[in-house]
Amino acid sequence: MHYITEVRFLNIMITLLKDSSKNIRICAFHVFKVFVANPNKHRSIIEALIENRRELLKLLQNLPTSKGEDELDEER
Repeated sequence: MHYITEVRFLNIMITLLKDSSKNIRICAFHVFKVFVANPNKHRSIIEALIENRRELLKLLQNLPTSKGEDELDEER
């Protein structure tokens, strides 16, 4: 659980959400959602999410989907 308390790792996931590889973006999303879903977020994580909210909304709206990825659509 230490990983999801570090803002530097959240920033890495945000960077990976911009990657040119569809698979990397999808994998980064699955890790990113753990940061978001954590009920005990550190203040630095909350601040980073708020600070980057507009960019994150754009990235998540443009996240690629594949056939059979209805679950991904639902999680977004």
